[in-house]
Amino acid sequence: MRERLLSAIENHARISTDDLAAITCSTPEAVESELSKLEAEKVICGYHTLINWDKAGEETADAFIEVKATPQKGVGFDQMAAQISRYPQVESIFLISGSCDFIVFISGKSMREIAMFVSEELSTIDGVISTTTQFILKKYKQDGFDYQGYSRDERIVTT
Repeated sequence: MRERLLSAIENHARISTDDLAAITCSTPEAVESELSKLEAEKVICGYHTLINWDKAGEETADAFIEVKATPQKGVGFDQMAAQISRYPQVESIFLISGSCDFIVFISGKSMREIAMFVSEELSTIDGVISTTTQFILKKYKQDGFDYQGYSRDERIVTT
């Protein structure tokens, strides 16, 4: 039941309990109980709405920031990640492999606001060696949603 339930809500969080019960061959009460358990176990971490702010008429800016850092003795990168994640602008932070240590995704009202955050807050954290900011200029697809309306039928066929 768990796997079916998680698969069903992953891309459609507003699906009704009755529909989930039908999908999982269970009862609405059993579905609600399982959802509560999954939330308590932090398997389900939240329910999100993806908003196209361009269509809503709101000015926003998003950026990925590569952060090179020095790990701290005894805690590695965890303490720095916790410190960075406390900023409200930070949407996501990931420890990655490659040429930098973290990728930080942030949102702001403008590119200038993001630039000020990087220069005045992020880059001044002890242990941050350098940052590289990459602004998102146009969104094509996010979290499985195709902003441009491309369909699979329009893909270029390669052989």
